[in-house]
Amino acid sequence: MKQQRWFKAGWPPIVVVILLLLIWQLAVTWGGTASWLLPSPLKIWRDGTTDMPRVWMHSFATLRLMLMGFAVGVTGGAVVAGCLHRIPALKAGFYPLLILSQNVPTIALGPLLIILFGFGLLPKILLISLVCFFPVTMSTLDGFMQTDRNMYNYMQMIGASRRQIFYKLEVPHALPALFTGLKISATYSVMGAVIAEWLGGGVGLGYYMILQKSAFRADREFVAIFIIVILSLLFFWFIAGLEKLIIRWNAKKSS
Repeated sequence: MKQQRWFKAGWPPIVVVILLLLIWQLAVTWGGTASWLLPSPLKIWRDGTTDMPRVWMHSFATLRLMLMGFAVGVTGGAVVAGCLHRIPALKAGFYPLLILSQNVPTIALGPLLIILFGFGLLPKILLISLVCFFPVTMSTLDGFMQTDRNMYNYMQMIGASRRQIFYKLEVPHALPALFTGLKISATYSVMGAVIAEWLGGGVGLGYYMILQKSAFRADREFVAIFIIVILSLLFFWFIAGLEKLIIRWNAKKSS
């Protein structure tokens, strides 16, 4: 049943992607577009396989960077969400600032972090962490607010402490919302890593794209874009699988 459900949900987007690639290939072939301007999917595939050693090297560098930034960002976001929830006065003061912080473009934070911390690894990790921090914080806070009030009142009535209510009731109820934030942050972490590599560094897919842009190699830029999309999808699916593994009760309830 699960395989049939996956097949029914998975084949429509696969067919759409295949059709788009076919239309792209035919449009470039029949339209006579210059390959340096808009390469065909077949040319992108051939060039990607030719340059695969370098692509893999840069891909692993981006993967390493995004995982470090993701770990720091989501850990900080979950901890801050817990603190803001347990201390209402703190939430009243910092919640509006969290909203305002999202008005600052990510690309504008990079140069500032480089000025403050140099061209090393730290500003890149901080940039990715900031990108991942907000979705996890806001989703977890919303999850805390969705706690069953009847159970909350019952636990208070039987004498449960505030700490017991938090860990035994509010945290489990916030887990689905937390994983929603994790899935959003998983895709954002790849974007944040590429932006960080654009701003400085000698390795990574962002750096690879800058090199290919300077050489007018649009085909290799598309190779990097496809790798970025694949990394985002794989990371998203990993978090979604982890969610089903950890929150079994929620998966049974939704099914």
